[in-house]
Amino acid sequence: MSDKNYAYPGNELILFRDAQNWKNYFASVISPFIKGRVLEAGAGIGSNTSLLQNNQVSEWIMLEPDTGMARELTEKIGHERFPVKTTVCCGTTADISQPFNCILYIDVLEHIEEDRSELERAASLLQPGGTLIVLSPAFPQLFSPFDKAIGHYRRYTVKSLLAAAPPVLQKISCRYYDSLGFAASLANKVLLRQHYPEPAQIRFWDRRLIPLSRIMDKLIFHSFGKSIIAIWKKKESQ
Repeated sequence: MSDKNYAYPGNELILFRDAQNWKNYFASVISPFIKGRVLEAGAGIGSNTSLLQNNQVSEWIMLEPDTGMARELTEKIGHERFPVKTTVCCGTTADISQPFNCILYIDVLEHIEEDRSELERAASLLQPGGTLIVLSPAFPQLFSPFDKAIGHYRRYTVKSLLAAAPPVLQKISCRYYDSLGFAASLANKVLLRQHYPEPAQIRFWDRRLIPLSRIMDKLIFHSFGKSIIAIWKKKESQ
C-alpha cells in the first residue's frame, strides 16, 4: 500500500457496506477507545467513519492510498455532515507526520505486506497513552480464494497479530469475534470455494448469524472466530 499508484483490487467494500449488525458489533468493542485526534488508515469508501465517530473525537483523518477512493471520500465529506471535523489524506502512514490519539486499521492490515513495519510507523505517530486498534480476518486455515482475490497477504491468530506489534505498544485486548462466521467461512472454503460471496449470503450472515455470534462468542470466551480485534495502548514516556 505504499505505492502512489496503488489501486485497491477488491470490490467487497460495497458487498459489506450494509452489514449493519456486524458493524454495530465491532463498533461496540472498539468505540470506547476512539477519542481525540483519530487516523483511520485505509478508509476505503468511508462506510465505517460515521459509525465510529463519537463526541470524544476532536478530529478525524481518513487516510486512503487509492486515489479514486480518496476522491470519492472528499466528495462524500462535501455531501454529508459528520459529527466532527473530518478530512481526507490520499496516501499512507509514510506520508503522515503529525501525532494522533487513536489510529484505526479496520480490515486493512492484512492488505499490507510489511505489517510489522506498518505497525512500527503507526506506533511512532501515536501520542503516549494513545490507542492502536486493528480489526482483521482471523485464522490462516480459513484463507480462501476470496482472501486472495481481494489482496489479503494473511489471516491472523492472536499469537501472530501480537507478535507483529512493536514493544512500545502494550496490549489491552486481543480476541476473536464472530464464531458462527468462522463456521460459515470454513464451509465456503471446503464446499463452495467461491471467490466472492453472493449478496444474499452476506445478508444471511449479517442478519441471522451475527446476532447469534454475539451470544456464542461470550459462551466460548472468544476462543475462535472469523475476525480478530486487537487494541493496544502506547506506553507512556519514561
